[in-house]
Amino acid sequence: MLQMRNFEEHSAPIELPKASPLIFVVSGPSGVGKDSVVDQLKPRRPEIHYTITVTTRALRVGEIDGVHYHFRTEEQFKTLRDDGELFEWAEVYSHYYGVPKFELRDAIAKNQDVLVKVDVQGAATIKRLVPQAILVFIAPYSLGELLQRHLRRRTESGWDLNTRIETARNEIEAKSSFDYVIVNKQGELVRAAATFEAIVTAEKSRSQPHTVSFASV
Repeated sequence: MLQMRNFEEHSAPIELPKASPLIFVVSGPSGVGKDSVVDQLKPRRPEIHYTITVTTRALRVGEIDGVHYHFRTEEQFKTLRDDGELFEWAEVYSHYYGVPKFELRDAIAKNQDVLVKVDVQGAATIKRLVPQAILVFIAPYSLGELLQRHLRRRTESGWDLNTRIETARNEIEAKSSFDYVIVNKQGELVRAAATFEAIVTAEKSRSQPHTVSFASV
């Protein structure tokens, strides 16, 4: 029989591998519900730093500058771009979007994991800069369901709507280049967010943690 002192000798917790901050990149076609899925994830994973994108598009009803996006003029955006202060940027539907480097710097300084929401083109750019980034694609249940989402939003003209659906068709074909795919079916937002949380848990539980280099930031 083991003596009590032997139990005490072996009572120290198992040492877990120390991981550097992870970067999760969320993408998917416009209107698929990326914001909604991320908003559901936030209370589940409050320790993650959720980056706020800079954009030149106009505010929509209910949006707040510095909360939903950093809204800037085109001139202000181009100044950030030319000064090298954007991690990645792209022109999407005649508007500019970019990930400001200060968002990532602040998170890294606090040893926080980072979640970045970008379009499919932006996800590919980040993957080139940070190969260890974890790419998560939010997919619609069907193109028909995605079309209904756009119609309910009523934020695009008929021409823009057709363009967005065709773009979405092409973007969905790129899902195989992502590490994970989450289908955000209408009415199943909570399930989609739970799947995302499971992905985060799995990545944080790796026996061989990712070593992410943020040298480009």
